[in-house]
Amino acid sequence: MPSSFRRLLAGAALAGATVLSTLTGCTVVLVPGSASPASAPVGAVAIEEFPIIGAVDDEVDRLARNALTDLNTYWAEQFEPTFGTGFTPLTGGYYSVDPADVNPAAYPGGHIGCGQPPESIVDNAAYCLPSNQYPGGDAISYDRSFLRELAEQYGRFIPALVMAHEFGHAVQGRVGYPTPQSIAIETQADCFAGAWTAWVADGEAPHNTIRAAELDEVLRGYLLLRDPVGTSTREQEAHGSYFDRVSAFQQGFDEGPTSCRDEFGENRPYTQDRFSGRAEALAGGNASYQETLGIFVPEALPEFWEAAFAELGRDFQPPAIEPFSRQAPGCDGQDPDLDLLFCAADDVVAFDETDLTRPLYAEFGDYAVLTAVAIPYSLAARDQLGESTQGRDAIRSAACLAGAFTAFVLGGESQVITISPGDADESVQFLLEYSTDPAVLADSGLTGFQLVDVFRTGVFEGPSAC
Repeated sequence: MPSSFRRLLAGAALAGATVLSTLTGCTVVLVPGSASPASAPVGAVAIEEFPIIGAVDDEVDRLARNALTDLNTYWAEQFEPTFGTGFTPLTGGYYSVDPADVNPAAYPGGHIGCGQPPESIVDNAAYCLPSNQYPGGDAISYDRSFLRELAEQYGRFIPALVMAHEFGHAVQGRVGYPTPQSIAIETQADCFAGAWTAWVADGEAPHNTIRAAELDEVLRGYLLLRDPVGTSTREQEAHGSYFDRVSAFQQGFDEGPTSCRDEFGENRPYTQDRFSGRAEALAGGNASYQETLGIFVPEALPEFWEAAFAELGRDFQPPAIEPFSRQAPGCDGQDPDLDLLFCAADDVVAFDETDLTRPLYAEFGDYAVLTAVAIPYSLAARDQLGESTQGRDAIRSAACLAGAFTAFVLGGESQVITISPGDADESVQFLLEYSTDPAVLADSGLTGFQLVDVFRTGVFEGPSAC
């Protein structure tokens, strides 16, 4: 079956997540591997060493060639330990196309790898299996103008990421698909791409490097590549929501190809789903700003923490909520210059409506606001448990606990709110965009990539992992 990178469609509901019983002594394990500290020069692969049919050897073709060479090296090393058999290189070749400027003579028989005309690979990249229908299969084809556009928006590593995703499909072509569902096939390929990227980040790749800041750009790039919000996981070419795809990539980055092999079966949870009706679709899944602050913040957050504390045999006392405009409330005699904070001395969660929550709502939506407030609210819970509310470890833990709150709602345990399609995507957007803001999340000491990763840990593993 042909398998594409960008033809995007859908998601599903996350399976129920129970509140776990251990909240004290939380620790956060950071992602393994460390992105290359600088873009040290790497040797470019010569054209004759790795032919790509139709390539013109522009920058995108060079990046693709370097990536594909290193992908062959990586999977030659990892295939047998992961799948118990040797790796067979692709037999159908690799094809570069500019659909707006095609020279048919550059392609054998006037076709690319799937027996299709070159013009068919518009705004896309694809792997296809060999078959009677596609005798020139086991090939990867890509629109280099599309990859150039992605690189201009999201950085030089994006073409390599696309190659890694398509190579993930080539891996599936050798060992079988995890399920017939397109969303499982596509997110598993994202996971394989994440495993290869960690190898690059560890400095193992001869022809590729990646810096920490570029990992943030990789995650931003997935926003363009997500399924349209509100569509179904059962769509024929579903690829996953923003959160679904980012989560799969980070799982591979953290845990390696064995995890990708084992954890994309029928029971894997997804966050995307159809809108419940026309009204929700017209609102884009968003409640009003007034409802967000007037109902969700003061009711849903304490609901989660009351349930969590009850499992510990304790009572939770909700902190006070204090919105402000550009002048944070004093805390223990100090005037903090912050847009988002928990003041332990007064047991107050405060946030700047003018500079933070209103812009967040306008740019991303209601759940971005709820995620932001859930972080200092989690600090309030830590304070009641006798845990620190200051410093990097506390903020990392709070971001993870915001993910655990999200799992509580996604799992249908809240009596106050339900999450709409795209809400978990808003959490990712908030964490990426505000990770370096000194008034919001910079004290965590984490990049956006790492903040999203600890949030994801909370979603999938619950409070005890935080």
